Amino acid sequence: MNTTETVIVEQFPYWEKALGANGATERGEVLVYVGCGTSYYLAQTLAAHANHAGRPAIAVPGAEWLNRPQFFWPDWTKTHVVAISRSGETSETVAAARHSRAHGAFVTGLTVEPDSALAKNCDSVLASPTHPDEGIVMTVSASLMLLMGLQMIGTSLPSSIVGNAKRLAHALSEALPEAVLSRSHVVFLGGGPLYGIASEGALKLMEMSQVMTQAFHPLEYRHGPISLVDDATAAVMLYSADQKDAEATLVRELQEKGAFVIGLGGPGDLSLPIEAGQETAGLVLLPALQILGERVAQSRNLDTVSPRHLTKVVMLA
Repeated sequence: MNTTETVIVEQFPYWEKALGANGATERGEVLVYVGCGTSYYLAQTLAAHANHAGRPAIAVPGAEWLNRPQFFWPDWTKTHVVAISRSGETSETVAAARHSRAHGAFVTGLTVEPDSALAKNCDSVLASPTHPDEGIVMTVSASLMLLMGLQMIGTSLPSSIVGNAKRLAHALSEALPEAVLSRSHVVFLGGGPLYGIASEGALKLMEMSQVMTQAFHPLEYRHGPISLVDDATAAVMLYSADQKDAEATLVRELQEKGAFVIGLGGPGDLSLPIEAGQETAGLVLLPALQILGERVAQSRNLDTVSPRHLTKVVMLA
C-alpha cells in the first residue's frame, strides 16, 4: 500500500475519537457553509442535512462568499458562517471567514488544524486530529469534518457507523472488476444530501486518476448528459432510500446503453449494501469512494501521493 491507501484504511480510529466530541450549535441564524474543493462538497452535504433537520442553510464556494455574498443570501451579515478547511490556510476560505466576521456574521471554523489562520479568524472552532501522514489528497480529514459538521446540527451518530464504513470500503476494494478500472468516463449520481457526496466522489477519482468524471442528481442525468453514455462509461449510483425505485430504473437504462454500474445501496452490475440510514449514509460512503479513486489510479500506474498540478494547500498570492 502507498501512503494514500494506508491513510484511507487507517482513518477509522480518528472517527472513534471524534464521535460525540462536539454537540449541536444553539445559534438560530441561517447557516452558510463555505469551502473550496472537497470542503465545498462537504458544505453541500451539510447544508442539505441542516435543512432536513429544520435548520435553514445554504452552501457557497469560498471565493463566491468572499466576493459577492449578497447574490447568495440577501441579509448576508446576519448569518452563521461555517468555514470549512482542512488546513485552515486556504486563502479564499480564510478571507471569507475574516470578511464575514468583520461585517457582523458569527463564524465557526470547521477544520483539523486548531492553530491555523482560519481558527484565529473565527468566533468558535471545531477541530479534531487527523492522520499525520495524510498528503495532498484529502481523505480522513474530509470524513472527520463531515462527522463534526453532522454533530454540529444535532445528528446522532452511532458508534456502528465506523464498522459499517470500514466494511463497505473493504467490500468495494475487493470486488472492483477490470470492467470499471478500464473505463475512461465515470459518472457519480446522488440526490438530496448525497449529491455533495457524489460530487466529492467525482473529484476524488478525477484528481487521483486523471479520469474524466461528472456528478449529477440522478434524475437530471436523462436531461442531456445521458447522450455521452457508451461502453467506455462507468456509473456510480449512490442510492437514496426515498428514491430507490426511480434510481434503479435509471440504472437499467444506463446498463442498456453500455455503462457498467456500481450500485451502492441498490441494484447494479456490482451491488453493495449501505449499512446506514439517510442521515449517516454519506459519511459511511466516503471511505469507499476514496478507495475507488485509489484503485483506478493504481490501475493506471499513477502515484496519488503526488497528483499532477495539485498542492495540499491552495494559497493565493
